[in-house]
Amino acid sequence: MRTKKSPMNKKILILSVFVVASCGLAYELIAGAMSSYLLGDSILQFSTIIGCYLFAMGVGAHFSKYVRDDDVLSRFVDIELAVGLIGGLSAAILFMTFSWMAAPFRTLLYVMVFLIGALVGMEVPLVMRALNSRQTEFSELVSRVLTFDYLGALAVSLLFPLVLSPYLGLVRTGFLFGMLNVGVGLWTIWVFRAELKNLTGRFLRACAVMLVLVAGFAMSDRMVAWGEHGLFGDQIVYSTTTPYQRLVITRWKDDTRLYINGNLQFSSRDEYRYHEALVHPVLEALPWARRVLVLGGGDGLALREILRYPHVEHVTVVDLDPAMTAAFTTRPELAKLNNNSFSDKRVTVVNADAAVWLRNNGDMFDAAIVDFPDPSSFALGKLYSVPFYDLVKKHLAAKGLMVVQSTSPFFAPHAYWTINSTLREVGMRTWPYHAYVPSFGEWGFILASPQLDYKPPTNYRLPMRYLNADTTREMFIFPPDMQPLPMAPNRLNTQSLVHEFEQDWNRVIR
Repeated sequence: MRTKKSPMNKKILILSVFVVASCGLAYELIAGAMSSYLLGDSILQFSTIIGCYLFAMGVGAHFSKYVRDDDVLSRFVDIELAVGLIGGLSAAILFMTFSWMAAPFRTLLYVMVFLIGALVGMEVPLVMRALNSRQTEFSELVSRVLTFDYLGALAVSLLFPLVLSPYLGLVRTGFLFGMLNVGVGLWTIWVFRAELKNLTGRFLRACAVMLVLVAGFAMSDRMVAWGEHGLFGDQIVYSTTTPYQRLVITRWKDDTRLYINGNLQFSSRDEYRYHEALVHPVLEALPWARRVLVLGGGDGLALREILRYPHVEHVTVVDLDPAMTAAFTTRPELAKLNNNSFSDKRVTVVNADAAVWLRNNGDMFDAAIVDFPDPSSFALGKLYSVPFYDLVKKHLAAKGLMVVQSTSPFFAPHAYWTINSTLREVGMRTWPYHAYVPSFGEWGFILASPQLDYKPPTNYRLPMRYLNADTTREMFIFPPDMQPLPMAPNRLNTQSLVHEFEQDWNRVIR
């Protein structure tokens, strides 16, 4: 039976749709971002999570019909509390699970996504039934509910990447939206107190859930630190979430390590092997080089090696993340690792997307050091593509050299030789080589030049800790278990390199 209620109550129900739509999409984005951050392959993670979430919403919408008309508001409050609790805790639970016992992570991820999706799927049908019982015209009911539902989704889709994820982090964002869901429940309890059953019990449950979420929000940093301690093992001396990535720096005795999105970038105990192998086979062969371009390399360690050459007059470092270059410029323990290289007068630091900067800049360079993280995502994979290498080539002298860090030719051979094929696709001559870095294992690099006839150095003018004539000669020899593979180049429309990289590493990571 329909009852005539206050118009204000209708507006409150409509406004609730805006909030619950925002929260529902937020939990979906958190799950997608969390799984991409921890598992890689963002397209696969987001695609499967969105599919699971939408399917679960359909299941929830179906089961909403079994709620009796006189229980609609009571069940709506119960669902808000359940969504707030599960969704609010989801990021923290998933992160802790992955950090301390990674095996059940995928199962737990999809169970939580399904539960949240099913509960969210019940919300809007229940609100529409509540409005219908208040003599709302069907056309007005549908248009208002869907309008505010879509507006809520728009709001959070803009706030999540621009504000929430980079400044609050995924864990704290989860708790925030959980509190918003519980807030809707409390609001509904107060406004419709005359119609709800077991008012006191629901109010106390709502307060208890809100208390848990507020406590979690306040303790988010401690939980993240505890989880990262389980993930990395060593003491965390610096961590930050930027709009681009998660940076974590750890220390154990004399070993300082940098992790980006959970992946090791260097260990101070053996990084000299990596950076000597990256820089010196290039610059030793170019005694005339005056201008050097570094793409990536925001830790300044490759820059440290470049600046050892007195004939180098200027180095341009293009790194996307200002937080990275700032940390390795201003933090004494990190600046010490790169010999305060960012403070050298010969250095210009540009915090920008490398591809955009190359398109908009006309400078030419004698050498280019390309030191990006591994192509573990499509955002990184574009930096290993045919169009990107073609851009780098246009900024390189005809007799100049570039070198690309190219993941492991032993652990990821298909990815490694895909990078080689991509460089050759843009008309470059290539010289693949590898070096053993204890923290990484066998690691690969590829030298390339438009016209130079390159020969590996037989001696070095500067003193080295790792390189000499013998180690250099061995770097350019590939044993039988690392022979070249015929791979297609990495193009933007397919990003085959990212798939090859994921498949290669999945075969060796336990």
